[in-house]
Amino acid sequence: MADGHTITIEQGTQRVRVVSGDQVLAESDRPLILRETGCPERYYLPAEDVRLDLLSPSETHTYCPFKGTASYWSTPDAADLVWSYPDPKPDVAQIKDHLCFYDVEVV
Repeated sequence: MADGHTITIEQGTQRVRVVSGDQVLAESDRPLILRETGCPERYYLPAEDVRLDLLSPSETHTYCPFKGTASYWSTPDAADLVWSYPDPKPDVAQIKDHLCFYDVEVV
């Protein structure tokens, strides 16, 4: 990656859970752990482990020069709580079909 910017992705084995209010939005024991220069460690969870029925697509999109364009989802009480890269750049292709939440609980 350019100018000392690095992204590494590894397969995690820890159980990760996402709770909003009293609802479990996601629970997975197969997260991808993404480490990016200057950013907190992020857990990308397989779409099958996320309660997509509890999320609504948002109008928000952001662009990362290293990962591509992100799409966001919200819950009724939390806007843009989760994002994914539907068509990630080749260097981070593993995160396709995975979603990332701002706050996760590693159990």
